[in-house]
Amino acid sequence: MSIDTPQLIPQPGMAERAIDTATDVSRTIGEVTGALKTAADRLSEAVAESRRPGRPLSTIADITRAAPLASLFVAFLCAIAVARRR
Repeated sequence: MSIDTPQLIPQPGMAERAIDTATDVSRTIGEVTGALKTAADRLSEAVAESRRPGRPLSTIADITRAAPLASLFVAFLCAIAVARRR
C-alpha cells in the first residue's frame, strides 16, 4: 500500500502576477492606440474631403475670410444656443 502525498500546484508569485497584468495592460493600450489611430485617419480623410472646393468646410472658410467679425459673432451665438440647452 503506497500513499502518495498530494502535489501542490505552484501558485504564481507576486512578480509573475505583476508581469501578467503589465502584459495585459500593454496589449489593451496597443488595441486602444490602434483604434484611435484608425479613427484619427478616418477623421482626417473626412476633413480633407470636405475642404475640397464647393464642399461645406471650403464654403465656411471662404465666408470667414470675407467677414471674420460676423463669423465670430455667429459662432458666439451658436455656442450660447448649445450652452443653454444643457
